[in-house]
Amino acid sequence: MMIKLYQHLLALAFAVSEINTDPWILSNVTLGFHIYDSYFFETMTYRATLDLLFNSYVFVPNYECGAQKNRMATIGGFASDTSFHMADILGLYKIPQLAYGAFPPEQSDTTSFPSFYRMVPNEIHEYSGIVHLLQHLGWIWVGLFIVDDDSGAYFLKTIEPLLSEKGICSACTIRLPRHGRIFTNNKEDIRFVNMFESCMNTTARAFVNYGDTMTIMWLITFKNVLLPDYMESSFVDKVWIMTAQNELIVTGVTRRLNLEMFQGAISFAIHSKQPQGFQKYLQNLRPQWTQADDFLCEFWEQAFECSSPNPQELTQDDKTCLGEEKLENLPRTVFEMSMTGHSYSIYNAVYAIAHALHSISGKGFSTGCTKLFKGLHSYLQGIAFNNSAGEEVSFNQWGILEGCSVIKIHDTYSCPLMNTLTTSREVLPVSVCSDSCNLGFQKRKQEGKKFCCYGCDPCPEGKISNQTALVLGIFIKHKDTPIVKANNRDLTYTLLISLLLCFLCSLIFLGPPGRVNCLIRQAAFGTIFCVAVSCVLAKTITVVMAFMDTKPGSNMRKWMGRRLSVLVILSSTFIQAGICALWLGTFPPFPNMNMHSVPGQIIAECNEGSVIMFYCVLAYMGLLSIISFMVAFLVRKLPDSFNEAKFIVFSMLVFCSVWLSFVPTYLSTKGKYMVAVEIFSILASSAGLLGCIFFPKCYVILLKPELNSKQSLIRRKK
Repeated sequence: MMIKLYQHLLALAFAVSEINTDPWILSNVTLGFHIYDSYFFETMTYRATLDLLFNSYVFVPNYECGAQKNRMATIGGFASDTSFHMADILGLYKIPQLAYGAFPPEQSDTTSFPSFYRMVPNEIHEYSGIVHLLQHLGWIWVGLFIVDDDSGAYFLKTIEPLLSEKGICSACTIRLPRHGRIFTNNKEDIRFVNMFESCMNTTARAFVNYGDTMTIMWLITFKNVLLPDYMESSFVDKVWIMTAQNELIVTGVTRRLNLEMFQGAISFAIHSKQPQGFQKYLQNLRPQWTQADDFLCEFWEQAFECSSPNPQELTQDDKTCLGEEKLENLPRTVFEMSMTGHSYSIYNAVYAIAHALHSISGKGFSTGCTKLFKGLHSYLQGIAFNNSAGEEVSFNQWGILEGCSVIKIHDTYSCPLMNTLTTSREVLPVSVCSDSCNLGFQKRKQEGKKFCCYGCDPCPEGKISNQTALVLGIFIKHKDTPIVKANNRDLTYTLLISLLLCFLCSLIFLGPPGRVNCLIRQAAFGTIFCVAVSCVLAKTITVVMAFMDTKPGSNMRKWMGRRLSVLVILSSTFIQAGICALWLGTFPPFPNMNMHSVPGQIIAECNEGSVIMFYCVLAYMGLLSIISFMVAFLVRKLPDSFNEAKFIVFSMLVFCSVWLSFVPTYLSTKGKYMVAVEIFSILASSAGLLGCIFFPKCYVILLKPELNSKQSLIRRKK
């Protein structure tokens, strides 16, 4: 018996019990049920289905003499192929069939089975969910374990393009047998062992397992039988991702086998909720040894590993079932106390049948089963009700359950995982084929390997890295330390962002001159640099105001902090923006073919339109930098551990030197070299501001963290 799957039967019995005690659904009618097992084999599925329809002492199809059962509908099966094998027969007789197993997309067309209903969505939602999960966790190098049948082939054909679109590729692909078989150490088993070990020894840390319950049980048995001494360290930091049909369960055979390889596995699960009273129903469940309750007695014996009591023996041994054992004490791999997604689908299926019967109860029940089947089928299409869990249940025009067809992710062994994915990314294993290349290197494809595997070669001369600067990240990470909190933390962030934009604005000057880039490049350069310089000026004024505010009751207190900084930055930038707007509104820059500056050459360039306005932009920026330099120079010796004035003095000295030397150099060059001079000045002045102001702070944060404390700064101040 599949102990964990016994909950499916309990959900069926619980739903039938609720309906039979509810006077509002089926009054004066008692529902019953029969249970048949397919044993995961096609022949047994067909035999059980025929036996369900034509039960007699001698098996004869279409013979029903003496049968007392009115078969209203069928629920099943667990596997998709089982469901469609049943539908081959049930569809001929128009018997409604409500399947609760997931379906591959190629089996989503049920037009040939008009009385076929699906309680769960097809698996295409899981495919996209797997890809999204891998991408979210950064696992781009994964192993695939696929069941060796048609559904596995379709899964592989569908998932590989989805993985490639997101930059994910498979490290290995291993086919698992559809049904369990005995291990004999033959050539096939040895070949599988070699493939398995080869896959486990790759750098992949994430493995997707597509199959059903028998597939996962076979894999557990294989590992423990053929690889009993395989190093457990090989499974450390490896994560298995399993589909909803691939439930991790144990039986009497596999219960004591080592399950370490699946510790912490992630599995997709069908949406479920907890109907009222189901937990109490399970807690009150007790076997009645004297009654013919074979299913429950057998389940109890296997779940608690005991034997039924023998009334002929006066004393019972330690292995005798007492009947008072508690289901909540069983491991989750043995039995689930909360209703699983498949059990929830069975529960809803029973109620769907009951409500459909309720709809036709006023017309009377007919002993002509074929007539009743057809009527029940038409009423199933139109039912809509709320179950005891508060969810609406209804079918769409294709016979698929609407509303609660959601796929969720949970940790097979512990608590729901979706809410912890973002918080646990730092401790998750890394599943990549190659480490990322450092700055200054580029990826190089390796012949004969997949695109996820690459080498790292130095970037060609003259190429620019597209990676961001690290200073802003350092300051954000250490935002609560004294050295970052000093001198207005928000102002520091604004300065760093403006410096980043200063570096990036040099890219506007590259490439052939066009109408748009010619129009915006000088205006963008002037405005962004004005923001950076005004941030430096605001920092300097903040230091001055801090020392002017030492007297109690000073009127300058209201100007401290953000208000003063915002005022300085906005007013300074507004003036520069006004100059640029006047420039663009009167004599804007434009692309031009210069045939005069260099004899014999035609130079494609951006004509500045009004040279006077261009130098006005530079002059205003120079005025702000000179003011910042002078104020910082005057307060450079003020006794304060947080005083940035010394660093600002050096940064403004570098900044002013660069742009003072820019003017004569720019006037003396011609053609494309004029652009090169301006780009060099932009990069040099930005680097000067960044290095002089922030390098000393980064040095303390990263290399001298003991100095980045309140006590240390107080001692330095004294």
